[in-house]
Amino acid sequence: MTEPSVPTRTVTAPPGHHWFAYYDKLQFDPSDRRILGMAVDFQHRSPTPDDVIRVGMIDLADNDRWTELGASTAWCWQQGCMLQWLPGSEREVIWNERADGHYVARILDVTTGQSRVIPHPVYALSPDGRWAVTPDFRRIQDTRPGYGYAGFPDPRADHPAPGDAGIWRVDLANGSAELIVTLAQVSAIPNPNADTRGAKHWFNHLLVSPDGSRFIFLHRWLFPDKPGQFHTRMLTCSPDGSDLHVVEDSGNVSHFIWRDAGHILAWSRHGETAAFHLYTDRSEEAVPVGQGVMTHDGHVSYLPDRDWIVCDTYPWSERRQELYLFHVPTGRKTTLTHFPAPVEYKGEWRCDLHPRHSRGGTLLTVDAPVGDAGRQIVLLDIAAVVKA
Repeated sequence: MTEPSVPTRTVTAPPGHHWFAYYDKLQFDPSDRRILGMAVDFQHRSPTPDDVIRVGMIDLADNDRWTELGASTAWCWQQGCMLQWLPGSEREVIWNERADGHYVARILDVTTGQSRVIPHPVYALSPDGRWAVTPDFRRIQDTRPGYGYAGFPDPRADHPAPGDAGIWRVDLANGSAELIVTLAQVSAIPNPNADTRGAKHWFNHLLVSPDGSRFIFLHRWLFPDKPGQFHTRMLTCSPDGSDLHVVEDSGNVSHFIWRDAGHILAWSRHGETAAFHLYTDRSEEAVPVGQGVMTHDGHVSYLPDRDWIVCDTYPWSERRQELYLFHVPTGRKTTLTHFPAPVEYKGEWRCDLHPRHSRGGTLLTVDAPVGDAGRQIVLLDIAAVVKA
């Protein structure tokens, strides 16, 4: 790691390798004192159905003390077990597990230790914590290992776009689930930029809008004779699956985040321009953001005031990943540090930084290789930059 420009410390340590995974989940509790993390005793290979990760909580105000919360065998390197704080709660967290022949979600009160099981896994949660949306993790594992879970085969693996699989809405109070968007339905939406006949389709990367009125998802497809070469379009819809809108259909769209209830920032090739674009939902409007400054795809988020964007890069140059802030009003970029990405961290088990911000917007965490300690969680204090 290059010398950081802000106070930085590693908050986890061996035994075990620690990480949180994706950038669009609530890792910090409402007080910004406690953060969530996962631990495993190996690196550099795919998980098997029997590999267990430990789920825990780190107290940043008590010498980074780790408290064990539970365990899971439903996980992947890139997105973990969907561990996150339940929105609107100061005490409850949720993660996915595998039990009785299917995937489930556990909700735990970290104060009392009481928990309950939802008979369906979750992906993205509503901002009021009352419902979630989820794709079929079995199909994701079949089409793009590293984002699904090892454990159960896709029962529709031979069907290119089944009508009984897609996205489910899960009620987190009573545990019921309803299929609201199907692969057959979305694959049938005309695509002026691609002929998808003969392709296999799946959904991934769901995220509910800040006001809960819409959610976004990626529709992906690949051809059996070209494994690994998938294409993507981005859609939004209402929480019941109605009012589907194609946001970007170029076939090349990647990481995204809601800026607010009506706008989405995403890396895409919109027209002839590969850049971050700010899309207005349910319209054709897309405006480049940070063009010439934010020049590479990365895991992108707005800080709470929306004046600042935090982003990372892949290890394009010298196996280094950049972590930076971009000030929207001035177009100024501040590089916080670079993290090394040794060649062992590659493919499915690469260690993306996946920067996550605190609720107050003055702290960041990333997952990064830390010398002989391997994959660990690193905390950065960015208050001096964002409050300058």
